Amino acid sequence: MKNTALTHIHEGLGAKMLPFAGYNMPILYEGVNVEHETVRNGVGVFDVSHMGEFILSGPNALALIQKVTSNDASTLTIGRAQYSCLPNNDGGIVDDLIIYKMEEEKYLLVVNASNIEKDWSWISSHNDLGVVMENLSDEYSLLAIQGPKAVAAMQSLATIDLSAINYYHFEVAEFAGFQDVIISATGYTGSGGFEIYCKNDQVESIWNKVFEAGAAFNIKPIGLAARDTLRLEMGFCLYGNDINDTTSPLEAGLGWITKFTKEFTNSENLKKQKEAGVSKKLVAFEMQERAVPRQDYEIVDATGAVIGIVTSGTMSPSMNKGIGLGYVTTANSAVDSEIFIRIRKNDVPAKVVKLPFYKK
Repeated sequence: MKNTALTHIHEGLGAKMLPFAGYNMPILYEGVNVEHETVRNGVGVFDVSHMGEFILSGPNALALIQKVTSNDASTLTIGRAQYSCLPNNDGGIVDDLIIYKMEEEKYLLVVNASNIEKDWSWISSHNDLGVVMENLSDEYSLLAIQGPKAVAAMQSLATIDLSAINYYHFEVAEFAGFQDVIISATGYTGSGGFEIYCKNDQVESIWNKVFEAGAAFNIKPIGLAARDTLRLEMGFCLYGNDINDTTSPLEAGLGWITKFTKEFTNSENLKKQKEAGVSKKLVAFEMQERAVPRQDYEIVDATGAVIGIVTSGTMSPSMNKGIGLGYVTTANSAVDSEIFIRIRKNDVPAKVVKLPFYKK
């Protein structure tokens, strides 16, 4: 089991620690609902240092990224980030990731912790272009400082105007006394804020300064359990739940990051799938009675016939109702369609809804 550079701090704070993607990670501090509320209305800090970081550089770095990812990275300018995915040869997804354009011939790829080795091998296997690849995953830490008060709480630590960094843009600047920190207006909560990339030997000092600066804003440490409820309220896909090696980006509603203006891994087959139409779709649904949908619960129609499966589900802390994502047959995927979630032999009514669940 790997530790992050902050594991001892989480343990000292009394966090509930559990294995996650091969790491010993903080899942809870005070409780999911309290932590969720802190991020929705104030500011909270996640240690997400388990995420993977690759640097791709050289004259052909963009060409390699274009070859292995579904989105069009040629539209990126320095200081911008892009959500994308790595399609496999079988119509599924190797991983989803964020691509940062650092310099003209230098890109940072941020991948899911559980897929670091898999992604590295996949991209390496396509690198016949002489691109220099560096796996910095064990050298970098990542703090997600999230919530509507993040800018105000953190401004005193930054030498740049944090409010000027637009969503999915970033700056490399001084932060908490350290040079060359990546300050990125990204995150997986839907409540605004930043992700801070720094070296492992800097992160404890940065963590402490973040909590000092944020004290007046009632800043709190937040565990991964609340990160999951926050991302689910926004309908953001989680790799291993809502997308995996067998789910197509088109089935998963990720057509917006699947650009057929270029060729990429399996693009011909995905283009045919788009033209023919998909047979199943990832939908969002709300429970119509008080019940909590869970991953792998069956989704059925009014006759009791199985039409799909739940991929993510929870009791929404913001809305106080059961919400979930799941794949259903295309015929049952329209907004307002009535579906049923089979919970311990009971078929509980639910309704297909438009994302996000949580409206600010």
